[in-house]
Amino acid sequence: MTHSLDALLMFVEAATLGSFSAAARKLNKQQSTVSEAIANLEIDLGVTLFDRSTRRPTLSEHGYALLAHAQQVLDATDRLNRSAQRLAGGLEAQLSFALSDTYQSDVFEKNLEELERRYPDLELECMIAEDEDAVALVQSGRVQLALVAAQQSYPQDIGFETIASQSEIGLYVSKSHVLAQHASVSGDMLRATRELRLKTYRDDVRPDQRGIRWSSSSYLILLEMTELGFGWAALPRWIVQRFAAAELMELNAPGWPRRIQVHAIWSRQRGLGQAGNWLRDIFLAHAPSA
Repeated sequence: MTHSLDALLMFVEAATLGSFSAAARKLNKQQSTVSEAIANLEIDLGVTLFDRSTRRPTLSEHGYALLAHAQQVLDATDRLNRSAQRLAGGLEAQLSFALSDTYQSDVFEKNLEELERRYPDLELECMIAEDEDAVALVQSGRVQLALVAAQQSYPQDIGFETIASQSEIGLYVSKSHVLAQHASVSGDMLRATRELRLKTYRDDVRPDQRGIRWSSSSYLILLEMTELGFGWAALPRWIVQRFAAAELMELNAPGWPRRIQVHAIWSRQRGLGQAGNWLRDIFLAHAPSA
């Protein structure tokens, strides 16, 4: 059964304002129009919405029961109209976003609230991906935007810019590991013990690069392996400080820790929608000069 949205609106307004005449004035309609629309709605629903035996019509028991449902229909219609207007204006229905664990900043968390306020009907998906995996996700269209540790080069179809936030990567071992006994460690000492290495799905290691290694595509899994004493790992400092500061020790090694620049990347072929452009601009708002 289909009900007129105008009739539902008149019903809700009359119930809220307490009279048909007040609803008519607010909606800029004749009182007879409001009365007729509500009467027809009662016929369609098969129930009496207002008790008209008193001087002013009052909600009946059935009217009280159906008022909330009528309001929900109107609210849903309003959301539908707003979503259609945003889509017509270039707002994407869904924004998929890939985030590297090398990146840690209050910017992303703080602006999620603003993103939700600006685009309340946007479906947001946030994934974790590193390096080549993140680039591949953008190229395939699986995600529209990604933040990654800066790469030396990108495919021609990938657009990128440097964001303001940087990350620091250090070398860590568990406090019970053999390397934890040394005030400093050399490259030879590192090569002689197991490395816990980040390895993306698309990362190919040449045979001459192989050593004593375990690997994972996730920094958090590498963190757990390091805590268990399986080897040493290059880990984002913020992850260690947040999740394992008491269990791990940072090694003093030549060239470490390292500062890592972070890039925002997107597909030049597909571009970004309204929300994606807004989010990218937030990250680039205070980008450092080249």
